[in-house]
Amino acid sequence: MSQNKTLNLRNMVLIAMLGAVAFILMFLEIPLPFIAPAFYELDFSEVPVLIGTFSMGPVAGVVIELLKNLLHILIKGTSTAYVGEFANFLVGCALVVPAGIIYQRAKSKKHALVGMVVGTLVMVVAGSLVNAYVLLPWYANHFFAGAGGMDGILAAGAAVHAGAGTLLGFVMLCVAPFNLIKGIVVSAVTMLLYKRVSVVIKGHAAGRG
Repeated sequence: MSQNKTLNLRNMVLIAMLGAVAFILMFLEIPLPFIAPAFYELDFSEVPVLIGTFSMGPVAGVVIELLKNLLHILIKGTSTAYVGEFANFLVGCALVVPAGIIYQRAKSKKHALVGMVVGTLVMVVAGSLVNAYVLLPWYANHFFAGAGGMDGILAAGAAVHAGAGTLLGFVMLCVAPFNLIKGIVVSAVTMLLYKRVSVVIKGHAAGRG
């Protein structure tokens, strides 16, 4: 009983720490102007979420993802009436939950890779749907209201890709490739860091897992 309480407390501390690191990484944003308009920026906040997911399971990953966005709201505030944070939470979970479930079946490098590939593909689909039906309509009505609304967003997409002048074209040529690149980059960084970080998170035994 005492050992279980210690492990639970330790996991709670780790979740809080990883959530804080993920929150900080949200501010390190990199635009990908050759892929999507400037208002899409790549960050590495899913890396600590994935590391926590592999170390403690997909439920922990969801909690870290939630904590990251709650900290963003509490400390920085929201400029999207919580729509952006909610979408970030959904898309982030679409990456880490499938990856965590697959990795939990057999904790090996192969299953980690398969999990991240599946998670990336799920994130691409989820990100496309969330953008098409939630984020883009919201941004069109609020941030682009004086610049043509949805037409203004699509024009920004068409400036990057000629075929992105329609909603479907924008999602297929801008949103989907952006999330695909994000998934690949986040997965690669996680693979480089996980074994080293897991030694700290779970002890030296985890480094052999």
